[in-house]
Amino acid sequence: MSSITLAIDAMGGDFGPSVTVPAALNFIRHSDDRLLLVGRPEPIKEQIQRIKDRPDPAKYDIVPAEQVVEMDEKPADALRRKKQSSMRIAINLVKEGQADACVSAGNTGALMATSRFVLKTASGIDRPAIVTTIPALDGHFYMLDLGANVDCTGAQLHQFALMGSLLFELLEERPNPRVGLLNIGEEDIKGNEQVKTANQMLQTDLPAGFESLNYIGYVEADGIFFGGADVVVCDGFVGNVALKSMEGVAKMISGTVKAEVHRSWWLKLLGLMSKPALSGVKKRLDPGRYNGASLIGLLGTVVKSHGGADEKSFEHAVSWAAEHARHRVCQELLSRFAPNTQDGLSAQDMAVKA
Repeated sequence: MSSITLAIDAMGGDFGPSVTVPAALNFIRHSDDRLLLVGRPEPIKEQIQRIKDRPDPAKYDIVPAEQVVEMDEKPADALRRKKQSSMRIAINLVKEGQADACVSAGNTGALMATSRFVLKTASGIDRPAIVTTIPALDGHFYMLDLGANVDCTGAQLHQFALMGSLLFELLEERPNPRVGLLNIGEEDIKGNEQVKTANQMLQTDLPAGFESLNYIGYVEADGIFFGGADVVVCDGFVGNVALKSMEGVAKMISGTVKAEVHRSWWLKLLGLMSKPALSGVKKRLDPGRYNGASLIGLLGTVVKSHGGADEKSFEHAVSWAAEHARHRVCQELLSRFAPNTQDGLSAQDMAVKA
């Protein structure tokens, strides 16, 4: 797949078109891909006009959508009352095969509910999961679920492990990634019943579409940042708490360093001397570099950007969605979980198939 088309929910997020439009246009400036900017035409056009070095107009179109899903709106209300919202129309474009992927910085619950309703899940997958990359000492790892499913069965954790392994293999182009199950200890006797069931299934149960799974067993939270696993699996409650704890610790460290540096002139001098190193650390841990979480397991690619993302961060989410489409993640997922289904189905065909 050389050129792809991305549907952008231009109205989503805390800043709407002022961030989503310039970020998306900047992405296609460096690629052969196309955009469908979904939302209220006037504010979208206004943002386009503000960009001096605009891409070729042939590379993007505006798809009108007058409704907007608010960030605090209940998912059920958005699903029932906002059928003409920018979010819903962007997802519909994926289902209809007019777009290869959708990106939104909007309401997470509404995005998950609407995506699941419109696109459905692949055969053999009970629920979609939210997955993203997390920085580690030697690079990064993939973690799922990060909040889509608060309560999970052992079988669903087993499915998450298979999906995460496949995603890592495709996007990183590295076979047999190490898959670990997040637990409170590495011993077999530890963990709740769901985790124990998943652990047993991951050792013995491999669907027909998967030749192997490099399952390494339980991993603990304090070890996941040191290269122990390429894919870390947990339920959405644990994953969301872990993710926000990581973000909080990163902010605390940054704030503590700043406070210490300003305690005296001598520490200020040391701070200036160590500025290159500190800048390198900040860059490696910058959450914007990892913005963009996939709703994996759906019959179509949907990527969630952080609601407060700036232009650079939102552009990373767009790039993340493009990589999913380019590596045919949804098609591969369907062929692995339903190996008797013919390969190469379009997003529209897959949705009909479901």
